[in-house]
Amino acid sequence: MNDQTPRRYRGSLVERAAAIYAFSPPQNRSAPVEPTPAAPQPAAPLHRPLFDTVEPPRAPLRPDHATPAPQPAPTGRRAVAIDRVKLAAAGMLVPGAAVTALAEEFRLIKRQLLATSRTIRRDDDDKGRMVLVCSAKPDDGKTFCAINLALSMAAEKDVEILLVDADFAKPDVLNKLGAPDGVGLLDVLAGNVASAEECIVDTDVPQLSVLPAGTKSNADTELLASARAHAILDGLAAANPRRIVIFDSPPALAASPASVLADHVGQVMMVVRADRTTESDLREAVGLLDACAHIQLVLNNVTFQPGGRRFGSYGAYYGEPDK
Repeated sequence: MNDQTPRRYRGSLVERAAAIYAFSPPQNRSAPVEPTPAAPQPAAPLHRPLFDTVEPPRAPLRPDHATPAPQPAPTGRRAVAIDRVKLAAAGMLVPGAAVTALAEEFRLIKRQLLATSRTIRRDDDDKGRMVLVCSAKPDDGKTFCAINLALSMAAEKDVEILLVDADFAKPDVLNKLGAPDGVGLLDVLAGNVASAEECIVDTDVPQLSVLPAGTKSNADTELLASARAHAILDGLAAANPRRIVIFDSPPALAASPASVLADHVGQVMMVVRADRTTESDLREAVGLLDACAHIQLVLNNVTFQPGGRRFGSYGAYYGEPDK
């Protein structure tokens, strides 16, 4: 699939209204009156309704994948409703919709990442629950993959997902979800907000929350490399033993924060665009992220080849490349 080309999502969820029936009280009848020959009683009707039916006004039908109203977050944090229509138009996964080929592809991807996570957690539990999504250059589809990975992982029963927008120069996670931006990670790193937990935005997708990028700064890499940043980033996983943290970082060859973030995570999911990323770019990007020992590749924008094993039109999953 080309994540740059929006497509219409076909779902099957239809909102329907049900009729409500209310029984009428029985009618009181007086003693029968003897009819007279001069004034005969009219014949009784052949059919009499047993009860009255009352149907309330029907609610207007919502479009498929309609976004429900946001509910107050139980933690007291800001809560937003994700725009399902916008996700479908962008060709992304839609929470609660029917399983698609794209959903199956990300099921394969997350299974591999979760398996690697369990291995890493034997030595470092917090780092094993942090994943960096990156690419070599811009427009390779890393944010597309980061959001879909977060949505897919949020469907798991035993985890909670925190999606962090760490692409400080070009933050786009909240926009793609159809939610307003706000204070975020950079505000915490700069000391303007006391705790990262205060900036986390809960969504109407169960087990999915988002940490915005925050107010732009000219010293984002220096802030990330500070001792305060180490405590804050490591604390994102430590704050909740069920939490998996997914970072959407800037491209490795376009901005330096990716290499700094690689030192904090247990594994990197490198998005490789099939029709654009060169082998030399990939090797150079992997070299910049070598602070992380586990680097996985996701091939994006693949052209369909008849006869190959494939769920749909998204991509394939590969292991760590040779360095």
